Amino acid sequence: MCGVRIVDRVRAALEPVVDDLLLIANDPAAREWLPGVRCEGDVLVDVGSVAGIHAALIHAATPVIAVAWDMPFVPTGLLRALRDAGISADAAVPESDSRRGVEPLCAYYDAACASAIEARIASGDRRVVAFYDDVRVARLSAERVAQFGDPAMLFMNVNTPEERVLAEAHAATADGGRYRPEA
Repeated sequence: MCGVRIVDRVRAALEPVVDDLLLIANDPAAREWLPGVRCEGDVLVDVGSVAGIHAALIHAATPVIAVAWDMPFVPTGLLRALRDAGISADAAVPESDSRRGVEPLCAYYDAACASAIEARIASGDRRVVAFYDDVRVARLSAERVAQFGDPAMLFMNVNTPEERVLAEAHAATADGGRYRPEA
């Protein structure tokens, strides 16, 4: 996107707010995506997106800020706000217009969430937000999230050629091709 890989945009947004980076990916080539960054795979298999959150918690053994690596426009300021909201909660998640009402793949998670995820999986509930009922969740209001930009762009996933075209157009107009994750 304007010469910057999506994963590098995510990295740039995360680096100012975390102590270490950890890439969770099951693709054997993932170890080459971010040289110098530890890469680990899922611990729980065939359970959906919640496996990435769980793996991050298990492998990091600390609270984590999870961001899907296909979200190119998540700003550092939003991640910092989530981290700060997580101080008094087990999870801190931004509200959105998504079908869930929140963005679980752009959120803060404390270690308590790992056992809650495991319990929900054991009960047969693989929804990525199922464990929210079992932990203390702080929600960053939609109004607060909007202070960081248009939520439709902040939480955009690039999974199709059409979404890539849209993301390229947004990158060219929003930052002139020069990514500034601090926004």
